[in-house]
Amino acid sequence: MQTGKEMTGKQAFAKLAVLCAKGEHCQHEMAEKMTRWGMDEHEQAEVMERLVAERYVDDERFARAFVNDKIRYDKWGRRKVEQALRLKHIDSSIIGRVLDEVDDSEYLQTLAPLLRQKRKTIKARSEYEATMKLVKYALGRGFTIDIIRQCIAVDNEDEFLD
Repeated sequence: MQTGKEMTGKQAFAKLAVLCAKGEHCQHEMAEKMTRWGMDEHEQAEVMERLVAERYVDDERFARAFVNDKIRYDKWGRRKVEQALRLKHIDSSIIGRVLDEVDDSEYLQTLAPLLRQKRKTIKARSEYEATMKLVKYALGRGFTIDIIRQCIAVDNEDEFLD
């Protein structure tokens, strides 16, 4: 039963299609919007089916764009990106596939400058303490311990070469 404020399927599709044309969105985001608009589940399913069929919404395409943006611009690591995609209800197989496409060297190129910059601001009594603070910082940004170790090892080698 509509109360007058609720949106029809046709109106919702038009509004969501415009939104999706402006940027990538996942199915979960579209479903949340329709729920807020007071649409019933049956109508939501029909609108979603059409959005997917007409390729306005594609979770894999969304995940690729999301991963790219979060790693390159927000300087997030794999774990943080993975967690954010799970919160958006992206299928695990898509998450794994998209994250596997990112080369470890790209993570190193993202993390190395972050750690160099952070090292300048760390106050520590020993090199060990400084390294532990860097590790904690990088873990908080979602980088895995293996990438962090590689990055710190490369930075330490660079110091010896200076």
